[in-house]
Amino acid sequence: MSIEIANESGFAVDEFALEHLARHVLDEMGVHPLVELSIRLVDVDAMSALHEHFMNEPGPTDVLAFPMDDLHDQRDDEHDEDAPPTLLGDVVLCPVVAERQAATAGHSTEAELHLLCTHGVLHLLGYDHGDAATEQEMFGTQSRLLASWATARNG
Repeated sequence: MSIEIANESGFAVDEFALEHLARHVLDEMGVHPLVELSIRLVDVDAMSALHEHFMNEPGPTDVLAFPMDDLHDQRDDEHDEDAPPTLLGDVVLCPVVAERQAATAGHSTEAELHLLCTHGVLHLLGYDHGDAATEQEMFGTQSRLLASWATARNG
């Protein structure tokens, strides 16, 4: 599994923990071990530009997900070593927005970034929250993954 993290935000982030969280999420979701994922951390101006260009909405947002390759059922060939690498896509996070949201939610910026990263990876895996049923499924999966991450991380 290849996870590349590029911190272009100027904000101090525990990239090691973020990478391990993303790996945990992909493992828990049964994604093929040859998948490639990119996580970019950007400043407010860069996130605003992406948000406006791709979503036609003004200002910055907390997370954007840009899927690349179509995923087939990864569990079917989980142990197929001849399967080609799949470029899952990019998750783009804005730590400054995450910091604001963390303060409102009453938890750390790191916890908010972990939530947002998990959320973005789930979008890359095809999850969405466009209606009540899909929102319940996505947010339930997100909560389960974050709880299992906390357990794994705290030993």
